Amino acid sequence: MKKLFAMLLTMAMVFSLAACSGGSPDPTQGGTSEPPASQGTEESTAPSQAGEENPGAAETDPDKINDNCNSADSTYEIAMITDVGQLKDKSFNECTWNGVKLYAANNNKTYKYYQPANGNEATDEDRYNAYKAAVQGGAKVIVAPGYMQENAMKRSASENPDVSYVFIDGYSLNDDSGNLLTNVAGIAFQEEQCGYLAGYAVVKEGFTKLGFSGGGGGTVPSCCRYGYGYVQGANAAAAEMGVNVEMRYSWEYGSNFSASPELQAMIQGWYTTGTEIVFACGGTMFDSISAAAAATDRYVVGVDVDQSSQSDTVVTSAMKDLIQSVNIALDNFYNGSFDSIGGKSSSFGAKDDAVGLPTASWSMENYSVAEYETLMAGIKDGSVVVDADYESGLNQDWSNLTLTIEA
Repeated sequence: MKKLFAMLLTMAMVFSLAACSGGSPDPTQGGTSEPPASQGTEESTAPSQAGEENPGAAETDPDKINDNCNSADSTYEIAMITDVGQLKDKSFNECTWNGVKLYAANNNKTYKYYQPANGNEATDEDRYNAYKAAVQGGAKVIVAPGYMQENAMKRSASENPDVSYVFIDGYSLNDDSGNLLTNVAGIAFQEEQCGYLAGYAVVKEGFTKLGFSGGGGGTVPSCCRYGYGYVQGANAAAAEMGVNVEMRYSWEYGSNFSASPELQAMIQGWYTTGTEIVFACGGTMFDSISAAAAATDRYVVGVDVDQSSQSDTVVTSAMKDLIQSVNIALDNFYNGSFDSIGGKSSSFGAKDDAVGLPTASWSMENYSVAEYETLMAGIKDGSVVVDADYESGLNQDWSNLTLTIEA
C-alpha cells in the first residue's frame, strides 16, 4: 500500500510540474486574473517548485516558465509589483519579471506578480494595496521596478521590517521620521554608459544627424543619464572620425512616457527635415517614434531592452541587464547577505556586465563587434570615462557635435 501511495504521489508531482512549466499565456491577456475587490490589484500566480529537486541544467529561457500556476499552500515567497503598463510590455516590467521567474525557477521558489489597480492612472494608494496583497500572500522579498514605486514602497517597508524590498531603477529610502530603511535595496544603473555605447556606435555606423527624445520631462535621472551618455558617445566617435554631427534633443510630449499623436508628429517632422536616427528613451514613446521612422524610412535606437523585434527601424538598443540585476539582488537575499545592499543605493554598470548593446541582433554594417568589445573593455578598465553629471555637463561646448535642446 505504501509503495502504491508513493507511486501515485510521484505521478501527481510529475503531472503538476508538467502543468506549471509550459509557455506563458497569451500576452494579450497579461497573465492576469480578475482582482479581488478588497485588494484593488490584478494578480497572477506562478509555478510552485519549493522543496522539489531542480533537475538538469538551469533554465535560461523565461518564456518556458509559466506565469500562472498555484503554489501548494497558496503562499508566494518572491513578489513583483509592476510599474505602469502591462506585465508583458516588452520592456521594463517584462524584463524584471523574467529575472524574477528565472531566479525562482532555478532556485525552487514560489513567486507571483501584482499589478496595481487603474493601470497607467494608478495612485500611490493603488500601489500600496498591491504591496499589501503581496505581504499578505507570504512574500519574503518584493521586487519593484520604476521610480513611481517610491511612496508606496516606503510605506510598506516601514510597516513590514521583516520583508525585504528590491527597488529596481531606484535608490535607498528613509521612513517618515528620516530613518534609513535597511530592508530596501536601491538598484540603479549607469545609464550614461549604455547611452554612450549607443551614441558612439551609431556615429561609427555613419549617422551624422541624430535625435534624442526622452521621457519624464527631463526630471527622471535615469533618462537624463541615458541622454547625456548618448551625447558623449556621439561626440567621441565624431572626434575620432574627424567629422561633425548634429543632434536634436527634446523632452517634449514625454512627461508620461506614453505614445501620442503629438509625439509622432514631432518626430516625423524631425525625420523629414534631415534627422536620420532617434534614440527613443521612454517606455511606449517607442511606438510613436518607430511609427514615425517607418513612415519616413528612418531609424531608431531602442532603450532598456533589445527592441529589435518590435520594429525593423531599430538599429540597436541601449540596454540595462535587468535579469542580471534581479539575480544579483535575490541572490544576496537568499544567501543571507542582503545587508550588503539593503539600505544602500547600488549602481550597476559595465563592470557588472549590466549595461550594453545587443550585438547578436543589431543591424550594424560598418561598426564591428570587435570595435564594440574594445570600447566596452575601455569602459570596464576605466580608460574610457563616461561622465554621469548631466546637470552641469550637458550644456558644455562639444568638440564635434552641435547640440540643439528644443524643450
